[in-house]
Amino acid sequence: MLKNNYKATLTACFTGYVTQAVVVNFLPLLFLTFCNGYGILLEQVTLLITVNFLVQLFIDMVSSKFIDKIGYRASIVLANVSAAVGLILLAFLPDIINPYVALIISVVLCAVGSGLEEVLISPIVEACPTKRKSAIMSLAHSFYCWGTVAVIGLSTLFFVSVGLENWKILSLLWAIVPVFNVCIFLVVPIFNQKDVSAHGGGIIQLFKSKIFWTLAILMICSGAAEQAMSQWASAFTESALGVDKTVGDLLGACFFALCMAIARTLYATLSEKIKLEKFMIFSAILCVIAYAGAVFSPFAWMSLLSCGLCGFSVGIMWPGTISLATKAVTGGTAMFAFLALFGDVGCTAGPTIVGLVSGAFNDDLKKGLALAIIFPVVMIIGVIAIVRKKKKKDNRAENCGEKVA
Repeated sequence: MLKNNYKATLTACFTGYVTQAVVVNFLPLLFLTFCNGYGILLEQVTLLITVNFLVQLFIDMVSSKFIDKIGYRASIVLANVSAAVGLILLAFLPDIINPYVALIISVVLCAVGSGLEEVLISPIVEACPTKRKSAIMSLAHSFYCWGTVAVIGLSTLFFVSVGLENWKILSLLWAIVPVFNVCIFLVVPIFNQKDVSAHGGGIIQLFKSKIFWTLAILMICSGAAEQAMSQWASAFTESALGVDKTVGDLLGACFFALCMAIARTLYATLSEKIKLEKFMIFSAILCVIAYAGAVFSPFAWMSLLSCGLCGFSVGIMWPGTISLATKAVTGGTAMFAFLALFGDVGCTAGPTIVGLVSGAFNDDLKKGLALAIIFPVVMIIGVIAIVRKKKKKDNRAENCGEKVA
C-alpha cells in the first residue's frame, strides 16, 4: 500500500525539511556553551560556521553526478543517516577525543546531511504526481520554517526547564527526527527526477540558458534577503528592545521563522487564486517595506513587527524561484543542485554584507540592514523580466499557430 502512496513521499519530504531545520539551527544555540564548556575560542566557533558553509557548497557543486549515479533513495537515506550520526556524535565524541576536533566532525556530518537534503527534497517533491506543483513546493519548504520554530522554541524551553548543562540529552532527542526519516525514505515511492528530465541536455546546455542565469540571480537574492535579516534577527531584537539572548531568540529568530512559515503555508492554500509571479513581486515589495521599517522606524515595537514582516515577505522567494525554474528550464538533478548552490551563496553573502557594513559604522545594525534592501529590489526586477520573457514566448507561439492555421 505504501509503495504506491505519494502522499507518504510528500510527508517524508516535509519531515526531511524538519531534519534540515534541526541540523542548521540546533548547533548555533550551543556555540557559547561550547566556548564555556570546552574552552574553545570565539574565533574557533567562527571557523565551525565557515566549515559548515564550505561543506554545504561542496555538496551543492558535486552532488548532481553523485545522486544520479547511486539514485535518489540511497542519497536521501544517506543524508538523514549523516545528520543523525552528526547529532549523536555531538553528544559523545567531545568526551572521547579532542573536543574541537569532535565538534568539527559533527559539524561536517550535519552539513553533509543538510546539503544533500537541500538538493534532493525539491526534485523529489517536484517529481511526485501532484497537480498544484508550486503550492506543494511552498508547503514543503514551509516545514523548514516550522521546524526552525520548533527547534528554537522547544530547545529554549528544554534549557530553561531541564538546564543548559543537559544539552547532550537534547542532541540525542533531536537525532530521532533524521532516524525516523531514514525508516520512512527506505519504503516510500520515489520518482527519479532524472527520468523526467532526461538530463535536460546536460550542464553545458543549462549554463547556455539566459533564463537560468536570471533564476540564479533570483536564488542569490532569495537567500540573501532571507538570511540578512534571519541571521541578525536575535541581535537586532536584543539591541532594539534591550532584552537578553533567550528573549531575543524567541522574539527575533523564532518570530521571523514563524512569519516565514505562515507565508509559505498561506500561498500553498491560496495558490489556485494567486499567480505565483504576482505573489513573488508583491512579496518582494513587502520585503523592501519591511527592511525600510526595521531601519528607519523610531519605535522598538515597530522594528520588531518589521522583522516579522520581513519573514513573511521572503517566505515565497526560495520555493517560488524553484517552481519558476521547473517551468522554464529542463535541467534535472543538476539544475536543482546549482540553484541550491546559488541560494547558499546568497545565504552567506546577505548576513556577511550586513555584518561588514554594520561593523564599519560602529556595529550599527540598521546601517547594515539598509544596504540589504537591494536584494528584494533586484528580486522585483528579475521576476518582472521572467514574466515579460514568458509573455513574448506565448505571443510568438500564438503567432506561429495563426500562420499554420
